[in-house]
Parts: sequence; C-alpha cells; structure tokens
Amino acid sequence: MVMLNPIISMKTLYSHFQETNMKIYTKGGDKGQTSLLGGIRVSKSHMRIHAYGTIDELNSNVGLVSDQEINKERVELLRAIQSVLFTIGSHLAASPDQDTSKLPGINQEQVNMLEQAIDTMEENLPELRSFLLPGGHQSVSFCHIARCVCRRAERLVIELNDIEPVEPIIIAYLNRLSDYLYVLSRKMGQELQVKEIPWKGNS
Repeated sequence: MVMLNPIISMKTLYSHFQETNMKIYTKGGDKGQTSLLGGIRVSKSHMRIHAYGTIDELNSNVGLVSDQEINKERVELLRAIQSVLFTIGSHLAASPDQDTSKLPGINQEQVNMLEQAIDTMEENLPELRSFLLPGGHQSVSFCHIARCVCRRAERLVIELNDIEPVEPIIIAYLNRLSDYLYVLSRKMGQELQVKEIPWKGNS
C-alpha cells in the first residue's frame, strides 16, 4: 500500500478514493499552494494545513506505537484510533463552508472508547504520586513522543478554531487521546518491567 503525502491524501480523500489508479504527484502544489476539500486554494503554510498535517504526523506515531511487540494485544484499538485520526484529518482538510456530512463521522462513542481503555489500564497501575520523566525503554519513549505530538496537534486545532470553526468533538477526542497515550506509556512500562522515573525537581 502506498502512503500518500498528507497534502495530497487529505485534499483528495473522497474525490479520488473511487479511482483505480491514484496519482501520487499532481504538480498542483509546486508553487506552495494546495486545495482544501471544496476546491479552495490556500498556502501550504495555512493554519488548517498545519493542523491536519500534524494529525497525519500523530497518526504515523500511533502506528509506530502499535508496531511495538508489547502492544500486540492492543493493535485493534490502536488501529481504530488511527482510523479516527484519518477521519479527523479529512474534516480538517475541508474548507469551513464545505458540507462534511458525507465524510465519516466523529462521535462521543469514540471518546468513550478511549476513556474505557484508560479506566481499564489504570485499575492495575500504581497510584501516580509525582510527575514522571519520559523514558526507561524505547517502546515507552515512542508512546511519549506520540503523546507530545498529540498535544501539539490539539494546540494547533484549537488555534485554528480561534479563526475558523472546528467541530468541538475533534478537540475533545484529541484531549482524551493524549490522556490515553500517557496512561498507555505507563502500562507499557509496567508490562516491560521498567521502573518509572519520578521528576525530582532540582534535587
């Protein structure tokens, strides 16, 4: 399967999915502009492009987390998260006046799924008594990187929302996803028998 450039993949998500042969390069962005769903041309430095491009970066990092051997029993959930992120990217790639009713939906049930996973993992985790330093094992660090990218994506989406409306459920999902990734990093560390590293300030 060919991984598409996010600039191309999001803007052509539904207009080209039915085509048998999807062309990777279109040359339409060679002068620094791209098309949103709906056809509006904007600069590739537009806040909306930053937002859905970071969602794509987040999706790649979640894929890396799912590839870790310790997460083989969690692949189904992580793949579901990746699917939601792709859906979020498609919504963000639409111009503000574009009808997104034909795109896959984002709903509270998907947020609830993250909350249920968090609650399940926390049942057997030690009580959190201090801030933790990321690290201790490469797989755990990958999860922390995904969490940080998620927070950055959330900030960019909120910044976009300040100038153009974004569906509130998108912001809620990203907020909960960063919580999920934090708890997942702890759960992975526990299963890998990695000692958590508490932050001790300047001591």
